[in-house]
Amino acid sequence: MAAVSVECGDFLEFQDSLQKMRQIDDKIIYMLNTTIPTESFKSQIDPTVTCKDLFEQIQSGHRKRELAITRCLNGTKERVKHLRNQRDNGNESPQLLKTLRKEQSTLRLLQSELNVEEVVKKRTIQVYYERCRSFYKPPNITT
Repeated sequence: MAAVSVECGDFLEFQDSLQKMRQIDDKIIYMLNTTIPTESFKSQIDPTVTCKDLFEQIQSGHRKRELAITRCLNGTKERVKHLRNQRDNGNESPQLLKTLRKEQSTLRLLQSELNVEEVVKKRTIQVYYERCRSFYKPPNITT
């Protein structure tokens, strides 16, 4: 998986970056089909090693995405807090209120994205476990 830079400023750009980072999750069934050998190829490929490597790739991708989402989420929370403080201190300018609404909307979208990430992770781990459980059982996997 290529390293993808995740910018928090533009939400659509952020979503595009996440989509690129989710390629392994989107293609998990294909990857498992190419990773786990059929009976005729079992002597040529060690499925334990390939399942373990695939699991490590999956876990790494999940960690990177979760870090990116939480980093953007925390930054947006801070901006919303700062803007609310300005508003509460008497600044009722239309530009401030517009910016506050925009940041609040972005905050909701990011929280929603965190929920989407949980669903994607759960699905990927479930599919992985169904196919690789007889070759490699990672510690602390929850299906």
